[in-house]
Amino acid sequence: MSETKPVIEIRDLHKSYGALEVLKGVDISAPAGHVVSMIGSSGSGKSTLLRCCNLLEDSQQGEVLFEGEPVKWKGQGLDRRPADPRQVTRIRTNLAMVFQQFNLWSHMTILQNVMEAPVTVLGRDRAEVEAKAREYLEKVGIGDKAEAWPAQLSGGQQQRAAIARALCMEPRALLFDEPTSALDPELEQEVVRVIKDLAEEGRTMIIVTHDMRMAHDVADHVVFLHQGLIEEQGPPAELFGNPKSERLRQFLSHSAPQPQPA
Repeated sequence: MSETKPVIEIRDLHKSYGALEVLKGVDISAPAGHVVSMIGSSGSGKSTLLRCCNLLEDSQQGEVLFEGEPVKWKGQGLDRRPADPRQVTRIRTNLAMVFQQFNLWSHMTILQNVMEAPVTVLGRDRAEVEAKAREYLEKVGIGDKAEAWPAQLSGGQQQRAAIARALCMEPRALLFDEPTSALDPELEQEVVRVIKDLAEEGRTMIIVTHDMRMAHDVADHVVFLHQGLIEEQGPPAELFGNPKSERLRQFLSHSAPQPQPA
């Protein structure tokens, strides 16, 4: 991978839920301006790893670094927790997450949804945030839906609103957890186009996805997780075009549609 300084770096990460070990020592790095896609079967640990990046989950061993700064921990094993709540807040506000389910507030308009966190969490000026929010809604193609309620939008439009909400935090990186899996194929492509546009802008992103074509087309680096470990990783052309692992070959043979060679 590039020598560019990582925005997010994970070293030897272990994560368990009681006796169930989900991550068994994973290293991953997302340099500034790069897109990392994580693929793998259900239960391989992809979403758990993403949530550990954002400190939504506590890990039991290993390091999490944000722009070279390690997270401070207290306790050991299953009792390990972040030691500095202010550090956690600062990191989370710089790593905006887009979930599989859109998580829009039903009692707020789309514009209010996008504005809420920058105003209430970051304390930014409301008029400035509104201007930015409208700009980001235009960017994702739903500028005309600013005054609509979430229930009035399609799934694809709601997910694009969720992306605008993440962008309005002006984060250092975007984390996507299966952003298209709740959508039918037509609406899925609306969201994929937005993510591709963001990648072309040089935004730092980590994307957990079941969409092999998007992983191929958008990512600079692809990581294949299997049973809590990285089975194989590398540039998308190499990983999809010439997989070395038998497990990855099996996985790709059952994952449709397949990315087309360049």
